Amino acid sequence: MTPILLEVCIDDPEGLLAARAGGADRLELCAALAFGGLTPSPALVAEASRTGMPALAMIRPRAGGFVWTAAEVAAMESEIALLRAAGAPGVVIGASLPDGRLDGATLARLLRAAEGLDVTLHRAVDLAPDPEEAVALAASLGIRRILSSGGAARAADGVARLERMMRAGAGRVTIMPGAGIGPETLPALTGLPLREVHASCSLPLPPPEPLVADLGFQPPGARRTDADRVAAMRAALDALA
Repeated sequence: MTPILLEVCIDDPEGLLAARAGGADRLELCAALAFGGLTPSPALVAEASRTGMPALAMIRPRAGGFVWTAAEVAAMESEIALLRAAGAPGVVIGASLPDGRLDGATLARLLRAAEGLDVTLHRAVDLAPDPEEAVALAASLGIRRILSSGGAARAADGVARLERMMRAGAGRVTIMPGAGIGPETLPALTGLPLREVHASCSLPLPPPEPLVADLGFQPPGARRTDADRVAAMRAALDALA
């Protein structure tokens, strides 16, 4: 059986090293994973490029939802150009309408900016009221990979929706489960036709020094990629193959 690809999201140079050491197949490069992941620095993208590992860069200029202003869309186009120049072979994008449906016009604009790059549609899809419609739109735009938790906080709780999305995307779009996936929760997903899995493979950061915490330099819930967690996830996926 074909091995299941493991994508690990990281947001700093130490995370990059840990993901590589643990056996990740691909990276998602971010800043500020404690806020769901924002656009990473060109320096982190360049460092990942030097490792030779495939690494897709998140394009998200702020935390919160995915209804973008004209200024934010223009900023994302610039971010795509900067990170392409830094060596990113791909990007992770998403855009929503106020009612949660995917914003096809904005996605098309971002895809034009990302022409020639590997593109993943991120969890903006989890806000869509009709997952099959969202998958069909993504496919029509030429997107071939969708990261989704199945509309739940954890992918393990969104299996039914993930299954619907996988049926809708069969032969056209790869649905990559992500959010809260680790060796402990992976069994909940084993009934799905898994091809790729997204995980942070992280552990909580130690409590910061009081002044660091008092000044807000380490947000609650901050975590860091752990090489042993990556290796454990890699082993759990290999056991399924």
